[in-house]
Amino acid sequence: MDVSIALFTADLRLRDNPVLRGALRSARRVVPLFVVDRGIAARGFAVPNRAAFLADALAELDEALRKRGGRLVVRHGDVVDETAAVAAETGAGEVHLAAGVSAYADRRERRLRAALEQDGRALTVHDAVLTVVPPGALTPAGKDHFAVFTPYFRRWEGESPRRPGPAPREVPVPEDVRSEPPPEAAALASGEPSPGLPRGGEATGQRRLAAWLRTGLEGYARDSDDLAGDSTSRLSPYLHFGCLSPTEVVHRARERGGAGTDAFVRQLAWRDFHHQVLAARPAAGHRDYRGHDDRWRKDRAAFDAWREGRTGYPVVDAAMRQLLHEGWMHNRARLLVASFLTKTLYLDWRAGARHFLALLVDGDMANNQLNWQWAAGTGTDTRPNRVLNPLSQARRFDPRGDYVRRWVPELADIPGRAVHRPWRLPEGQRPADYPPPMVDLTAGAERFRDARA
Repeated sequence: MDVSIALFTADLRLRDNPVLRGALRSARRVVPLFVVDRGIAARGFAVPNRAAFLADALAELDEALRKRGGRLVVRHGDVVDETAAVAAETGAGEVHLAAGVSAYADRRERRLRAALEQDGRALTVHDAVLTVVPPGALTPAGKDHFAVFTPYFRRWEGESPRRPGPAPREVPVPEDVRSEPPPEAAALASGEPSPGLPRGGEATGQRRLAAWLRTGLEGYARDSDDLAGDSTSRLSPYLHFGCLSPTEVVHRARERGGAGTDAFVRQLAWRDFHHQVLAARPAAGHRDYRGHDDRWRKDRAAFDAWREGRTGYPVVDAAMRQLLHEGWMHNRARLLVASFLTKTLYLDWRAGARHFLALLVDGDMANNQLNWQWAAGTGTDTRPNRVLNPLSQARRFDPRGDYVRRWVPELADIPGRAVHRPWRLPEGQRPADYPPPMVDLTAGAERFRDARA
């Protein structure tokens, strides 16, 4: 075959990319194609933080391809129409694509296959590009997916993922194929990104991974829940955009070894777990996975206070302000603020999930929606009615109050643990510009339990 197409989606890398490797094996020349998909924008996923990260990632991908004699071909429009047009223009006989798990990815794959076959061309879909273990590869007897993490993880741990492959040395691209320049962030989404947003891209992700393995992995099991210590890898945006291969991350972590390896690799298994749930139940992106006939309250003022970080519970407010500033939030904090919204305020998890997707640079349908459902007790949590108390969580995971003081400047001068209960300070010491608690925790928990009874 003379020409094939590697259609990049959420796999914006050259290292360990079966899509690109498959396209190179099948033809003399390859079109590395990225379509700025108007379908993604129409569904509300084109937001400033992810647009900025994506623009960085595409620029790095184009630069890496040019070092190998190629370039990234960029088109704008409907991904199926544009891919079929490039195939027709170049005479490509085959398109290579990573398997997705969302309902949108499934529709995209079916439409693309039909359009290509109509012109006598083929679509090759590659598994285990976006995950370590392909969704659907592990199933319990008589079922199409695992609904509980622990038995899934036992099976997942026993798998032997492929050995990661290197980046290709050369990527020969047809000279005459038309391309637009890699887009700037402003062309992908209107609005300003969060000021503390990380830079995207494969080279940047590789540097972050190397530093993390060298300095952070050993202490991960001990320190990962320490809010102020910020001891997580922060690799999730690079995994979400495919700047890093999850298979390579697992392989290199195991190769490095150390006390924190098993705990860290377990988080990659959680990511795979959520992908296999969504692949089997695409509606879980917007419907309860396990319903409880919840009659969620409608309280815009309460939601806005939560969203803006002014609930009166400092650890909740610190987390929400971190999200606004960085487009990212510590995993422990994500669970805490989601429990507060859904179980203490008894507001719909979908509203919280939408707000997270508007800001999270790593926001995707599988991890974001299913983690929200876990916190709301409508998902895969085996204890769906558990309520995370923000005060006890703060004492446990921010014992000195450093995380709160970092993100809530109104409380910066309050020493020690007193920062978690500023309303209990003597009247002259209470911060005048910080709100009192918006809800009594006991009353909120009782309201939730009564609703679920």
